Amino acid sequence: MNRGAPPAPPATDRPLATLLLLAYQQQATVAAAIEGALQQTYSPLEIVISDDASSDATWAAIERAVAGYVGPHRLILNRNPVNLGIGAHINRMVVLSQGELLFVAGGDDVSLPQRCARVVEAWLAADRRPDLIASHLLDLDDQGVTHGVIAPSDLASYRDAADWAARPPHVIGAAQAWTRRVFERFGPLPAGSVAEDRLMVFRAIASGGALTLPEALVQYRRGGISRRRRNLRARDVVERLLKNNRHALVELPQLLADAQRAGQLAAVDHALRREFARERFVRELFAASHFVARWRAVRAARRVPLPWRLRVFVYAACPALLAPFFVLKRWSSRER
Repeated sequence: MNRGAPPAPPATDRPLATLLLLAYQQQATVAAAIEGALQQTYSPLEIVISDDASSDATWAAIERAVAGYVGPHRLILNRNPVNLGIGAHINRMVVLSQGELLFVAGGDDVSLPQRCARVVEAWLAADRRPDLIASHLLDLDDQGVTHGVIAPSDLASYRDAADWAARPPHVIGAAQAWTRRVFERFGPLPAGSVAEDRLMVFRAIASGGALTLPEALVQYRRGGISRRRRNLRARDVVERLLKNNRHALVELPQLLADAQRAGQLAAVDHALRREFARERFVRELFAASHFVARWRAVRAARRVPLPWRLRVFVYAACPALLAPFFVLKRWSSRER
């Protein structure tokens, strides 16, 4: 569904940009995210707003937020009939878009009006070489109050995949924009992926490079679905460990394939395969049906450091041993 004026033909110095606004179960926050998108000062701009089959009133909130819009930006609305997950959802939105630069926006975050303009300006100043541009973010709490600035890593300091492996960058996808060419070079995000930021930063560093603008251009909602929960019980640690494990087992093969495509596999092969061994150990440990099988998994995973294997084994086989520690942690949390 398209709304708004069609974009003007992009001049050589004003590329068509696309803002991909992903929404899922965000009925309370998506209107603010859409308002931030519609207020972008850059043109030509198309805005793809897509709901990933939310079961709440997210789609109705989207329709209300765009009703009657007659501004300069082209709107493309999409509602997935079934939930695709973040990676496949982004793939679908890229297909619906035409922009040369693709901005990522969450349905629980707010892009400041100058976001697209500042990023395009920086990209053009760099002769369109970088394949990804990130920015700083404002810490937005669940009450809508902004706090300090969140500063991701300085991506311009990473020259190649070897740098990426030696000092893994801190990245946040909610404040990233990447080129269509890097997406097309490496192909769609893998099915089952629950985040795009690490993959896209790696692809950019291994390709045309990346940079970070030291300017907060996104209000990043700490109370959103991307929030990290405090681990106040052993089961909280296990839940997070298994969630990260499912993601890693999808992401790591893709990183290896991307490194090979970029001709830089030798620089990252050892580090990624070591991480892969750790994640396979986690999967096998928690899949084991009894204590002896779990202990066998500990003994077999010789590529994984022993202290880490033993720590995870305790969480999998006898979490009750950790109860006193978490009682103290919950007490300390209440005291604050």
